[in-house]
Amino acid sequence: MSSTRQRGGVEQSEAPEPTEDELFDVLSSRRRRYALHMLKGREEPVELGDVAEQVAAWEYGETVAEVSYDERKRVYTALQQSHLPKMDDAGVVSFDKNRGVVEPTPALEDVRVYMDVVKGREIPWSDYYLGLSGVAATLLAAVALGAWPFTALPELAWSVAVVAAFAVSAVVHRHYAQRTALGRGPTPAELDDE
Repeated sequence: MSSTRQRGGVEQSEAPEPTEDELFDVLSSRRRRYALHMLKGREEPVELGDVAEQVAAWEYGETVAEVSYDERKRVYTALQQSHLPKMDDAGVVSFDKNRGVVEPTPALEDVRVYMDVVKGREIPWSDYYLGLSGVAATLLAAVALGAWPFTALPELAWSVAVVAAFAVSAVVHRHYAQRTALGRGPTPAELDDE
């Protein structure tokens, strides 16, 4: 769905909402994720040089002040020639190459990293909930059949335990999802894990 917005007192037509494929393509690059992290939630255009400095700092594990001219230039050139035009085409940012500024679009505010990212020995949340459902169904079936030792507590206590297990799991899952959300916190979530 296309929409319009005001920029500089002139009404401009916006690109349609990005497709899922476009979003996956944009999010497939760490450099683009870093740029989006920096831009998410900003209202005003940001100078390309500022974006390049911050992205370079995250990439090289340095502060912005420590970023060398060569590091900044490498990131600046790649952003200008490849990454920002791709994000502009997807509709998540508006990149004005002539002015050297980039700004998030309303579509970026709707972008949430909703992929089930699994690292190391973690299990996907979908598998976790499937397993928890299996355990809960088995437990409630044992209670309904009056199997020992499940008769030691009333049926209501077991039902409360199942609901509590799902509630605690949902709270933990929500916290994890918010902690890893694009644009949250001072640094991208993937840097927190390194």
